[in-house]
Amino acid sequence: MALVVAGERSGVGKTTVTMALLAALTRWGDRVQSFKVGPDYIDPMFHQFITGRACRNLDPLLTSETYVQQCFASASQDAEFALVEGVMGLFDGASGREDVASTAQVARLLNLPVLLVLDCARMSRSVAAIAHGYRSFDPRLSIAGVVLNRVGSDRHLTLLKEALEPLDLPILGVLRRQDEITLPDRHLGLVPTDELPELRPLCDRLASLAETSFDWNLLRPLLRIGKLDKIETPPPPIPVADAKIQNPKSKIRLAVARDRAFSFYYADNLELLERLGAELVFWSPLQDAALPEGVGGLYFGGGFPEVFAAELVANPAARAAVGAAIRAGLPTYAECGGLMYLSQNIVDFDGNAWEMAGVLPTEAVMGKRLTLGYRRAIAQQDTFLHRQGETLWGHEFHRSHLTHSSETPLYHLQPYDPQSPAIPEGWQSPTLHASYLHVHWGARPEIAARFVAACHNHLAT
Repeated sequence: MALVVAGERSGVGKTTVTMALLAALTRWGDRVQSFKVGPDYIDPMFHQFITGRACRNLDPLLTSETYVQQCFASASQDAEFALVEGVMGLFDGASGREDVASTAQVARLLNLPVLLVLDCARMSRSVAAIAHGYRSFDPRLSIAGVVLNRVGSDRHLTLLKEALEPLDLPILGVLRRQDEITLPDRHLGLVPTDELPELRPLCDRLASLAETSFDWNLLRPLLRIGKLDKIETPPPPIPVADAKIQNPKSKIRLAVARDRAFSFYYADNLELLERLGAELVFWSPLQDAALPEGVGGLYFGGGFPEVFAAELVANPAARAAVGAAIRAGLPTYAECGGLMYLSQNIVDFDGNAWEMAGVLPTEAVMGKRLTLGYRRAIAQQDTFLHRQGETLWGHEFHRSHLTHSSETPLYHLQPYDPQSPAIPEGWQSPTLHASYLHVHWGARPEIAARFVAACHNHLAT
């Protein structure tokens, strides 16, 4: 009914394999729906670039097991094929003791077979030990076959096939070393699609490569969508709003910052806002001199404002408009890169300070240390989005830190390991929510509902 592309570890080429499969199917005119396990924003951009359909994140910790099943079923219903790209290694998740939030957990939840990508560079017979270990580690999983990546020569391929033959494990693809097919990266992963003018020709090369490198007679039946009757318990529909705005009488215009500096948005979050009656108006803090007219709120996602700091500084009218609107009480939600944009300055990796919107009395300073991981967030007071004591799961992923902390923080953030200390984080005012925490609203629609309600209330006053 669909297939999960998993790696034996990070960096083995599962994104390249996924893109190649998607590119070939799309070239043939098939309707293909893609998914990405985990909280990542950038890989889904590449999926959407190829398929023309929004890629959905499947993360049972950020949302719930039920939501993962509901999201997969809903997004796949009008597609011919479905493909799920995993995260890290097949069994890697939030903990070393269990596989929560891993590719393996999602494959089990959806009862989908796994296509295991093996990096064959610098090994031959050892590939059999790796494949055997992954197939036997969790008998609840079904390994449909393997893709041999970075195969060096015909002789190398012969050795790999001889090693795998006793396992009776299908080889569904063979990719030779492709030095000319590379995806550039930077300090937080791949460079987003909007910054890659040569991406279309690269996807065309991937499609051509896939046509000859995979066993499509075996793959197409695995990828084709069938009846979703293998999910043991059909998930119930998830409510999308508080009762008081279940059927909004009018649309509310919501300004969403989206350009090369701000591009980290979950498709489900945006669609949820629209279902709640928000008209999303996209604008660019890089290029637009003013906010869109008649908006009732601002939404800043994450991204790379530090990379485009000079261009943001070169648009002082936008920064002044944002600062004035927030100080005047316009409801504003800002995550990570958005938080950085609202600070006094961004200090880049070279120590240069770039003036930002100046809403928050702190600087965002880039550094070598990566802050990464799931966080259990506990709301510290009532805000327009949260009630004191409410908890939710989010994810941090950044290389900057703030020079000052809020005296009235939004959250206490608890890492997944409960033995780690909780850390106060985030800035808030009666109409401002600014935090490093990335949050998926799929299983917490009341957050989006409260945001839309605050926008309505602002325009009504």
